Amino acid sequence: MGGPAMNEPGLEVAVLVPCFNEEAAIEKVVKDFQAALPNATIYVYDNNSTDRTSDVAAAAGAQVRKEYRRGKGNVVRRMFNDIEADVYVMVDGDDTYDASRAPELVMKLVDENLDMVVGRRIETHQAAYRAGHRLGNAVLTGLVRWLFSATIVDMLSGYRVFSRRFVKSFPSFSREFEIETELTVHAMQMKMPVAEVDTNYKERPPGSTSKLRTFRDGWRILVTIMNLMRNERPLLFFSWIGLMLAIVAVILGIPVIKTYAETGLVPRIPTAILCTGLVVMSFISIATGLILDLISHVRRETKRLAYLAYPSPRATRRPASAP
Repeated sequence: MGGPAMNEPGLEVAVLVPCFNEEAAIEKVVKDFQAALPNATIYVYDNNSTDRTSDVAAAAGAQVRKEYRRGKGNVVRRMFNDIEADVYVMVDGDDTYDASRAPELVMKLVDENLDMVVGRRIETHQAAYRAGHRLGNAVLTGLVRWLFSATIVDMLSGYRVFSRRFVKSFPSFSREFEIETELTVHAMQMKMPVAEVDTNYKERPPGSTSKLRTFRDGWRILVTIMNLMRNERPLLFFSWIGLMLAIVAVILGIPVIKTYAETGLVPRIPTAILCTGLVVMSFISIATGLILDLISHVRRETKRLAYLAYPSPRATRRPASAP
């Protein structure tokens, strides 16, 4: 079960498991990943659980740490800050993902010199995906693919493998389940090499309940996508606003222009003033986008420097004779 990943001398792998109230599932998750990646270190980050998640995980052999600020985004940010490794495997603690595929995901990352490999979920149980979750994932993933030219099909998968340079250049701001969206957009904006691998996805074990709320978290993810678009692609974001303002100005201004053409008079002075203001605001919005686009470019270059400060996954491989 250890797989080919453990044939790489000196490859330090960390399995990161963010969880909240997963007493019923965490023991199996830890043991399955110990079997799949016997030389990896399993870190379970308990997000202020009210059950025995921490005790069960520790008894199973994981290193247990705590993040008291609620929200998966807060946990992932803390994990990325704290843990030093060559390769990071992140997986939810609900026992819905296939641990036996972890060596394959790790080796794909290293052999192909990638920065992120996503475990694309393939349902093995009808109850694994709620209908609302499936629809929401499709809509939100499609939106990100369109806005950021993303190549990821399953953007909201919680099963991912990262390079060190991805983790250490990732500026996370999310608090909740928006974190997967941030991870995907970060990879796309930095033009990192990424891939997806089909992995089985099953229903939760008895006693484990989903913390994802379809409408609440779907709305948060949508807002996050818009915020990321504003921050990462400001010219497009503010050009859209400018275009909408210009369209409204034209629609309101057509009767005024028509009346002026027929009579030489402008009887609708307030409407004319409003249209003029909307056109001015449209130009200001586009100019704002141009300025912020330059700032966004500088920010990307700064992240690129942080990214290049760490070796690529393939460069972490050391010969067997190395100390």
